[in-house]
Amino acid sequence: MLRGLYEWTMQKAAHPHAQWWLALFAFVESSFFPIPPHPLLGLMCLAEPKKAVRFALIATAASVLGGMLGYAIGALLYESIGLWLVSTLGYAEIFPWAACTVNANGGWAVFTTASTPIPYKLMTITAGFVSMNLATFLIASIAGRGLIFMTVGILFRLFGAPIKTFIDKYLVPLTTLFVVLVVGGFLVITQLGHGDDASDANDPCANATLEDL
Repeated sequence: MLRGLYEWTMQKAAHPHAQWWLALFAFVESSFFPIPPHPLLGLMCLAEPKKAVRFALIATAASVLGGMLGYAIGALLYESIGLWLVSTLGYAEIFPWAACTVNANGGWAVFTTASTPIPYKLMTITAGFVSMNLATFLIASIAGRGLIFMTVGILFRLFGAPIKTFIDKYLVPLTTLFVVLVVGGFLVITQLGHGDDASDANDPCANATLEDL
């Protein structure tokens, strides 16, 4: 079944409108959509390696624009929309930790989540909520999203055929690894927000509340 889904997605990834779908997924994932655009980007790069860098640029630009939407939600609509989104996405309990972390680390907090499996959307909403400097937010977002997406694009552009052969051969374990990384990102966020006593002593934001901010 996984092989059939892979082949079907490969066909869709080569569709003339695939770039618009990639841009849409990258945009909404940065503010409220739970599914990351990375699988679609990877499959589009597999289908057309010569356009891999272009696809990566589209994903980066759309994701940063989506991040600005998340920022706006946190800054202007937190009580009406932001709070509902944070609760729906399962971030309500760790939101105070995220807000404290953004205040303490600024652009580095956004860059880290933008370039790792840790959910980027959490920090976009949080950055707006704590009124993080918009220029800093944009620079950190472009750097982080660019790092993760452009790395994929450049690798596929340079080594498209060998990478495709490798993925064809090891599809199941690679898919499992990706799922583990995504789930791991959520677990890292959860653990950071609910650290044990030892970690609490090293993390000044471990016991933060919104009233403290």
